[in-house]
Amino acid sequence: MAEYVNVAVDAMGGDNAPAEVIKGAVDALNEDNRVKIFLLGREDVIKEELKKYTYDGARMEIIHAPEVIETAESPVMAIRRKRDSSIVKGMYLVKDGTCDAFVSAGNTGAILVGGQIIVGRIRGVERPPLAPLIPTEKGVSLLIDCGANVDARPSHLVQFAQMGSIYMENVMGVHNPTVGIVNNGAEEEKGNALVKETFPLLKECKDIHFIGSVEARDIPSGFCDVVVCEAFVGNVVLKMYEGVAAALLRQVKAGMMTSLRSKIGALLVKPALKQTLKSFQTDQYGGAPLLGLKGLVVKSHGNSNAVEIKNSILQCIAFKEQKINEKIKEKIQAEG
Repeated sequence: MAEYVNVAVDAMGGDNAPAEVIKGAVDALNEDNRVKIFLLGREDVIKEELKKYTYDGARMEIIHAPEVIETAESPVMAIRRKRDSSIVKGMYLVKDGTCDAFVSAGNTGAILVGGQIIVGRIRGVERPPLAPLIPTEKGVSLLIDCGANVDARPSHLVQFAQMGSIYMENVMGVHNPTVGIVNNGAEEEKGNALVKETFPLLKECKDIHFIGSVEARDIPSGFCDVVVCEAFVGNVVLKMYEGVAAALLRQVKAGMMTSLRSKIGALLVKPALKQTLKSFQTDQYGGAPLLGLKGLVVKSHGNSNAVEIKNSILQCIAFKEQKINEKIKEKIQAEG
């Protein structure tokens, strides 16, 4: 019997659930025969949606989870009270080893709380960060942290740099990935108290390739492979990134429709432009793994479409095959 990468997927989480989530799950199943999917949610709803698709039924399992954690709910209370929710049941599948990973576009707070309370942190990891891949001119960079730890300490950021380096080297194949800390200037003496305290610690850290400060305007150029910051800054960077990309896309499309000449030009450049713009769409790179847990938890955007769900599932394969958790555990506990 083949050993699959078992991925639990929250069919009820996100703005476009269940339709886009289930489509993304089926697409992932059909694209890679190494994965088996456990869809969690209301069984009747999932079964009805699955009727639209053709897929390998032996690699798709439905787990009934009648409760849904809504976006506005208190994360801690929801995790404690809604034991039959898709998020809680998915976390327990990872905790007990049934599944290698859990993917959800649902309530971010509940996913962060559930990850730490149910799945649990690797011993020695102080704070698990959310780490999405973001598109750059050179390919992708890892933004760490983008939403899990708003009030981080210098030691947390050092661990973020270490875990991010392990991820980029082993999952993305970047040899000796460069690390930069988000700052309001290139000079070492710049920054707030957190950055000023963290900078010398990153310089002294021998197992990362630290290259100094990175200003926000340099992130899209691919200035460094691992972009380190606390979650408030990271979330602002990520949301600005997405907003500017969407605004530019709208402006380009509108500009191409202004005259007959521009419409003709649009037809000529459309194939190349489409490929270029596609590389800067965040849904191409999957969700944000919550690094430093005993199992893999991936948070997709709340408005995820089928493409992002599919890519979030597929990224779990490399995570397992490259033994990322084992490498993080070895690195962090060696430091301790």
